[in-house]
This record gives sequence, C-alpha cells and structure tokens, in this order.
Amino acid sequence: MYLERFRLTGRNAVITGGGRGIGLACADALGEAGATLAIVDRDAKTVEEGAAFLRAKGHKVTTHLLDVTDSKGVTAFADATVARLGQVDILVCNAGIARSGTPAEQVEDEHWLNVIDVNLNSVFWCCRAFGKHMLAAGRGAIVNVGSMSGFIVNKPQPQSYYNASKAAVHHLTKSLAAEWGARGVRVNAVAPTYINTPLNKFVESDPAMGAAWLGGTPMGRMGESEEIASVVLFLASDAASLMTGSVVVADGGYTCW
Repeated sequence: MYLERFRLTGRNAVITGGGRGIGLACADALGEAGATLAIVDRDAKTVEEGAAFLRAKGHKVTTHLLDVTDSKGVTAFADATVARLGQVDILVCNAGIARSGTPAEQVEDEHWLNVIDVNLNSVFWCCRAFGKHMLAAGRGAIVNVGSMSGFIVNKPQPQSYYNASKAAVHHLTKSLAAEWGARGVRVNAVAPTYINTPLNKFVESDPAMGAAWLGGTPMGRMGESEEIASVVLFLASDAASLMTGSVVVADGGYTCW
C-alpha cells in the first residue's frame, strides 16, 4: 500500500533546469517512479546531455529549450505541452541562479533584477501557466525548489538578493497552496542546504568558505542532488497527499544553529 503511493506511472512531469544538478536528479527520481518527463533548460547542450543520461536509464523524456523568465514563452510552452500530453500532473520549478559574493551596497540594479527574475518571477510564471491547467483538471502537484537561505542569512558570502528571492519562493508556495488547495492542486517546496553540484564547485578552491559552510552544518557535509530529489519525489507523489504549503528543509541541520 505505502510503496504504491510513491509510484507515478501514467503521470507527466515537467522539470525546469532539468539538464543537470538538482533538476536532473529530480527528473531521474520521477522517471524511476514511472513518470514521463519533459525537461526544460535554456542551454541546448545541457538539456540534451541530461536527456541522454535519462534515456540511458530507460526513462521517457523530451527536451525543451525555454527561457523561464519569459512569461509569454512560459505560457505558450505550458499550453503546448498540455495539448501534446493531455495533462501535466507534476511541475518541478528548479531553475535558479546564485551570483553570490556581492555586498548589498554594491549590488547593481541589473544584478538584483536578474536574480529576482530567474529565482522568483520564473517560478510564478511557471506555476501560473501550468497551474491553470491543473486547476481545470482538478488535480496536480507543484514542487518549488527554495533554499535554507530563505530562512537564514548565509555566511561568509554576502547574498541579500539570493536570500530574498528564496524567502519569496517559500511564501509564494504557501500562498498558492492556500488558494488552490480546495481545488485539487498541491503546492510544496524543498529548501536545500549547500549541494554538491557544479554551481558550488568553486568552494573547493576557497578553504575558508568551505570550512565555514561545513562548520555551520551539524552533519558536517554538503548534500547530494539525489538527497533533494528524494524529497521532491515524495512531495510530488500521493505519499504526500495531505501536504500542501509545506517547505521541507533538507539542510543537514544547518538551520538548527
């Protein structure tokens, strides 16, 4: 009974930023559970390499080039995808950027707007576009990728813009959940710690920052993409059928201190 609730056979899933890192791991997890996948990225090479990895594992996957900050483009993509598949059951809003290391007083308008556009606006565009179809169908599960940075202020790197964007994603998640809960659409989020992805490879050449990150984490290590994908699979599946508006913190204990 319980394992069956994690199965996604016959369901269609869209994953933004699905060509590598956390997004690719999420696609892998959902595909292993039986979902048909549509992975989205703005870089052709990245998305095709991700698809090749997924197909080698036997997953059904299509690739799509899309700038998720283009609201009209997102809407057109959602409409076309639903028309092609008949229904999108799962949406994982994973696309995001960091651009960390700039003190607030030195942040240019372009920097602030870029991070907010990718990390927050795109999540709303995607939730709105696919949410309309899910609401019409009376069912659907959306999982947004937030961050522990939506709860705490990271150190030593200054990143007020990133922290603000992820805190907003968390509250957007709760707001959509409250609006759509009675209409069959669940909206949840996962808030990861530092994850061992290409985005964070720079820390290998910065021992002081690495020591600060791990020293602030009770488990004493970074997370792996697969560990976040496992939470996303849970939230996307019927195993989490009573959950909406939740922000699941997967941070190795970082926010405990």
